[in-house]
Amino acid sequence: MAEISLRERAIRHLARRDHSRAELARKLAPYGTAEEIDDVLNRMHELELLSDRRFAEAWVRGKAARFGTARLRHDLAQRGVARETVDAALVSEGGGDELGRARQVWTGKFGAAPADAREWAKQARFLQSRGFGGDVIRKVLNETPDESA
Repeated sequence: MAEISLRERAIRHLARRDHSRAELARKLAPYGTAEEIDDVLNRMHELELLSDRRFAEAWVRGKAARFGTARLRHDLAQRGVARETVDAALVSEGGGDELGRARQVWTGKFGAAPADAREWAKQARFLQSRGFGGDVIRKVLNETPDESA
């Protein structure tokens, strides 16, 4: 009976959105033993209802416009996705070049070049919190408005 309950719970979670295997295992943990959960997850994988690859690609596709590669990589690692799967998702669904994405995020938030060092630091911290690397941040913030057009 617990197998049916776990299976139903797993299907309900997967019906809402894709989950990573680790994420779904964590959500099912209070309702069954590790062996029962592993059996259910294996069955979901066999039926192609559970796929870390598909989850990672959907995650990157949905978040790439707002976040840098470092942030996407970190978020997926927190959700238990293997590094190889994350790298493949970033290559296939990455949404173009990092500099272009950083420029779009910066323009949406600020849109004007920093006036002084304090403003520069504020804008740099914002881009860093979004997961963009230091070299990309420097390129975006050191451009004059005419260069980005």
